[in-house]
Amino acid sequence: MATKVLPPKQLQNIRFFVSRSLKTSSSSSSVSTASTAVSPLCLAEKPEPSFQKPPTTIQDHAKPSILDFHDHQKLFSNLPTTKLLHASANLYFGSIGPVVDFGMWVMNSRLMETDNIVRDAMLKTVRRTFFEHFCAGEDVVEAGRCIKKANEAGLRGMLVFAVEYTGHNDACDQNLKGFLDTVHSAMSLPPSSVSSVVVKVTAICPLSLLERASDLLRWQQRDPSFNLPWKHNSFPILSDSSPLYHTLKKPEPLTLQEELDLQLGQERLWKLCEKSVQANIPLTVDAENTTVQPAIDYLTYSAAIKYNKDDNPIVYGTIQTYLKDAKERLLLVCKAAEKMRVPMGFKLVRGAYMLSENKLASSLGYDSPIHNSIQDTHACFNDCASFMLEKIANSSDAVILATHNVESGRLAATKALDLGIGKGNEKLEFAQLYGMSDALSFGLSKAGFQVSKYMPYGPVDKVIHYLLRRAEENRGLLSASSIDGELMRKELKRRLKAAIF
Repeated sequence: MATKVLPPKQLQNIRFFVSRSLKTSSSSSSVSTASTAVSPLCLAEKPEPSFQKPPTTIQDHAKPSILDFHDHQKLFSNLPTTKLLHASANLYFGSIGPVVDFGMWVMNSRLMETDNIVRDAMLKTVRRTFFEHFCAGEDVVEAGRCIKKANEAGLRGMLVFAVEYTGHNDACDQNLKGFLDTVHSAMSLPPSSVSSVVVKVTAICPLSLLERASDLLRWQQRDPSFNLPWKHNSFPILSDSSPLYHTLKKPEPLTLQEELDLQLGQERLWKLCEKSVQANIPLTVDAENTTVQPAIDYLTYSAAIKYNKDDNPIVYGTIQTYLKDAKERLLLVCKAAEKMRVPMGFKLVRGAYMLSENKLASSLGYDSPIHNSIQDTHACFNDCASFMLEKIANSSDAVILATHNVESGRLAATKALDLGIGKGNEKLEFAQLYGMSDALSFGLSKAGFQVSKYMPYGPVDKVIHYLLRRAEENRGLLSASSIDGELMRKELKRRLKAAIF
């Protein structure tokens, strides 16, 4: 593909950035070595440092890798130089710990609580840098344009109205309207360009109520005779190995008002499911922290029983595989769903609440619910992925493998082909965050698989909480052997040479 000669001013900017990046980055290894590295911002998952390949049931058959990361020109052929330069710059500055720390300090300070010059300046800076890089826009129209561009590049979009953590019903109703508008907008986009719409239950059901319901569900796990009159039919929510330390004493039953509010939350989810069924667009329910996850799973599985019909899973749950009980819970749900002949969809992630989970468990004097090592987390993700791939090869179930880990992507892609799961199969989707792991996304897409980008959108002051969580989970790790950073620098250098010579 021919490269157009760029204006002198743009060439000068590229020369400066490429030169600085190459000088300041740690000595880069070859791409083959970088293929085991990770992209530190993850789709609702914790960072993934370099590692030795863990034991896994996804076997390596010593076949040539179906993911080719050597041809950076081919991988980034759909990205214009300005976009590539902007992405590389954001990844570079996001790797500087003091810069991230200062930004987080300001965004969490009282300066951001009222309108003032500092707040306006910070929001404007965030909007022009990290927001533009990691988010799809400020409204559903901008997000739609972003999805169309991704679709032209061979990728799909998981459309995310990025609101969460509401405290009262009025806000929940307003958020529901935003989610319904998201589905409506997805219906107007090119067919199959939207792989799913994503919802956080804490946006449509008050947080304190979800905590109360989770306490009661945990106590019922301790004592199966404990009656919950508000509980509808659902799949197993907890397992024998699930952490129960959040609920140390028998909780009080829900009040009548709390029962009514929980029913309202469930009805909001049902309305969203009905809209998704009409659009024939899957609805993915994100996982959150373990203080509220039992209630989230209860509402999700109840909705799946109601709306997953005719071999078409519309409602997808999420399993965070950094949790020690993840695989056991996945097996229990799948067994129950198979018995009831309900097709199930799951999104598998590693997890995004590592810091808060560890802090809470430690404060209560209990072991962390998260695996003791990153190798154990990798092994759990790969085992769960292997199990789900075998399921979708022989049933109507579906899975989204949400990972930035190149090794997990390669192993899963190889396993899928070995099982006869054809490339482009709608029951298998790979996914990465918008703005991260583009090399893996394009590599999987060019290998013929369905690949989505997780695309949050919304006003900057709303989405900032999503960006802060990502920054907190991935502090200082963007510089850690990022395959994206290395390949982008190589492609920018190639384009610079082509433009000059």
